[in-house]
Amino acid sequence: MAEKKKFLLRISDNLYAALEKWAADELRSVNAQVEYLLTEAAKKSGRLKSMVQGKDDAGTTSQNEAGK
Repeated sequence: MAEKKKFLLRISDNLYAALEKWAADELRSVNAQVEYLLTEAAKKSGRLKSMVQGKDDAGTTSQNEAGK
């Protein structure tokens, strides 16, 4: 697997708490939830191309491919 870029993200306590709950509801870590949300937003805006061999351009496995 390709190395992922690491960076520091500063967000408010309220936003982090909302992300933490949302991630728990979807059985993801907060980091995975943030990556998922950013990937979906980038795809929706047309800034990230479609899936390639079951992985998206961000390197995460899609929901459809994960269940196979």
